[in-house]
Amino acid sequence: MNLTTQNRIFSDEILHRYLWENSYWYKILNRNPNMLDNMIQEMKDKYKLNTSDKLERLSDRLSMIESLLEVLK
Repeated sequence: MNLTTQNRIFSDEILHRYLWENSYWYKILNRNPNMLDNMIQEMKDKYKLNTSDKLERLSDRLSMIESLLEVLK
């Protein structure tokens, strides 16, 4: 794995943890460092860090607050 790829991985704690948990990515990144973006996308899908997931969580929180306010009325 080249140094640029390593620096990018180790600078992001979540990405580093994902690599540690899914060690098969070491082999893939050693053979083709350009696959880092694919690994990042897979990590975002697994940990639900995509924009759509964040919006869904926000929507859920707002609906919970709304229901709580309805109960308190």
